Amino acid sequence: MNSVTNYRAPGLLINGQWRAGRHAMTMPIVNPATAQTLDHLHLASSDDIDQALNAAQAGFDAWRQVAAHERCARLEKGVARMRQNTEEIATLLTQEQGKPLLEALAECVMAADLIKWYAEEARRTYGRIIPARLPNSSMQVHKQAVGPVAAFAPWNFPLVLSARKIGGALAAGCSIILKAAEETPASVAAMVECFREELPEGALQLLFGVPAEVSEQLIASPIVRKVTFTGSVPIGRHLAQLTAKHLKRITLELGGHAPVIVCADADIDKTVAMMVVHKFRNAGQACLAPTRFYVDRSIEGHFREAFVSASQRLVLGDGMANGTQMGPLANARRVAAVRDLIGRSVQAGAQSHQGNSPESGFFVPVTVLTNVAPDSPVMVEEPFGPVATLTPFDGIDHALQLANQSPYGLAGYLFTDSARAIHRVSERLEVGSLAINGMGVSVPEAPFGGVKDSGFGSESGIEGIEAFLDTKFIHHCT
Repeated sequence: MNSVTNYRAPGLLINGQWRAGRHAMTMPIVNPATAQTLDHLHLASSDDIDQALNAAQAGFDAWRQVAAHERCARLEKGVARMRQNTEEIATLLTQEQGKPLLEALAECVMAADLIKWYAEEARRTYGRIIPARLPNSSMQVHKQAVGPVAAFAPWNFPLVLSARKIGGALAAGCSIILKAAEETPASVAAMVECFREELPEGALQLLFGVPAEVSEQLIASPIVRKVTFTGSVPIGRHLAQLTAKHLKRITLELGGHAPVIVCADADIDKTVAMMVVHKFRNAGQACLAPTRFYVDRSIEGHFREAFVSASQRLVLGDGMANGTQMGPLANARRVAAVRDLIGRSVQAGAQSHQGNSPESGFFVPVTVLTNVAPDSPVMVEEPFGPVATLTPFDGIDHALQLANQSPYGLAGYLFTDSARAIHRVSERLEVGSLAINGMGVSVPEAPFGGVKDSGFGSESGIEGIEAFLDTKFIHHCT
């Protein structure tokens, strides 16, 4: 497939119609495996954003009137369309984001699963009846859609992270304006198109633009009643300040620096095989990626040898090529940032174990750092790339002390058969999600969110749809 000639940047979806953005700026869409420009994306102007806001209000007024059972049915039709177009959507994702095609296919499947789960949950947004205090009266709690939603999703998992927001908002009866990542527009647009004809005009809209301009205009509008953001800690803090100024609800899923505690009784071969795949998936550009490996000192040497060896055997290359196990980083900015972090950490005393990488495109070699001090740059800053650290520990309390020193608290991993260790880590590790002897920290039916600097609020699970609902108490006396 010729990725340049078969790729087209999408337009904006405003009030049910696709059209080009009218901003003076355009943005090149670059294939990170080759550094070639695929197309240019036309961005949203201020007038485009205003039109989307007005349509979002009209879309909400119409969509909120659709019965929950019917909302479920319509969303499930869109999900079926997604499944029919999985290969096309995944190919677009690999071209513009770089991840191997098999990973892109898996992401599309997961995105469909997320929206399907939310669709089913639309029928279960239960209120409750409270025993009345007075004769001839009733007391009830109702759940109602909060209103138009402004959603911001990043480029690392653009389908899944957009689907969490689209599914939750639409299932609850809200309209949603999605500001998706400008680096990965076509795959998200193809997913959104699967739902367009099932929805009132304005219920689901898609914008691309200058991020600061779009976020400030959307959040300041009285039409928007809920904000949801996935991205970096600094931008999350900024958006939280904007929403606080306007007294609007916000859900934040921010960065991560996930610890992995490997106890002496762990199955080293099984753990290494599992964690190498999970760590270097999407070239390490995942907020839940296992990164800080704390290994019992008695097995640290064996584990290090096995982990470094398995990491360096990964095949790096174009995500569209057969046999590629790890693609490039998403853009040149990430290459510079990851190389700089590795360099500063080595200068601070860390020992680097690196594999090989292609010369062209936005690649960084798989890197494992040992002899890493607790205050090393790589232990303080989220790598968001193919970088892992290995540190020995002495006892489970020492491991917890090391793991909890990070300001991040999104996901964590534990490998052991010890009931005591499982109980201790489950109670004391400061994370929003913990996987024990596995790597599943995010599934549609369970909440996903962080503690500390990793954000607040949850997506997925009943907690995820609750974020898009208001609670109303009704006391009726006759």
